[in-house]
Amino acid sequence: YYGDELGQPGTILTFFPFIDAVRGKRGKGEVSAVSFEVPAGSFEFWASHLSREGIHLDGPLARFGEDVLSFQDPDGMSVELIARDANNEYRHWPDNPVPKEFAVRRLHGATLTLGRREETDWVLQKMLKFRFAGQHDNRFRYLTGSGASESAVDLLIKADIPFARQSAGSVHHIAWRVADDDAQLLWRSEIVGAGMEVTEILDRQYFRSIYFREPGGVLFEIATDTPGFAVDEPIAELGEGLKLPPWLEPSRLKLERTLPPVELKQRRTPV
Repeated sequence: YYGDELGQPGTILTFFPFIDAVRGKRGKGEVSAVSFEVPAGSFEFWASHLSREGIHLDGPLARFGEDVLSFQDPDGMSVELIARDANNEYRHWPDNPVPKEFAVRRLHGATLTLGRREETDWVLQKMLKFRFAGQHDNRFRYLTGSGASESAVDLLIKADIPFARQSAGSVHHIAWRVADDDAQLLWRSEIVGAGMEVTEILDRQYFRSIYFREPGGVLFEIATDTPGFAVDEPIAELGEGLKLPPWLEPSRLKLERTLPPVELKQRRTPV
């Protein structure tokens, strides 16, 4: 898991490492880009910072009144930086090598590439209560939340391309947050009532999850804010050790021997 200093919902991106996995194939029926919010005026810093790492940048370009800078990570995942005004809820972690005035603050949203819009539009607006916010060419924007917690999902309609093949560099699913278990139960009832298949509630240690696949093929998760990442270690020590749920503790020694090592590096901040 990667997130802000506190591991707050709305900042978390999860990676699943599969050694020697083949590169995924881009197409319809997938999350095709993940976007992060950065402060307005920070693109010059990010262009320099990412270029030093050998990353090719596209943009900036204008979309829905926002400036967008995009690139691909080493596995081919499409990442976007969205410049927005100050977000006072962001918590900058003390050892962050990126200065606070330039740092990523939270997830802004995601883009779903689909073959059709109509069925997914119904799921977003009628079932999940997103707000339709406009159209830019073949891209349609929907919003949820408000203020500093507002997030966007774009539907990029490309009917004439093949379906995606999920593997390295692909996004497995996208998660929407709810406050607690009671709220999650209500949403699960809504999904079942709409005639869609949904999983049972799954305990992920730091939150509880349900999953369902929207009509365009993208896997959606609804996850609780609670109990949070401080449930098994202090905030000041987040990410320093291997944390396991109780049902995997008996296998700790085996897992420590077989899991790939994680090395944390402090990078020099370019000036």
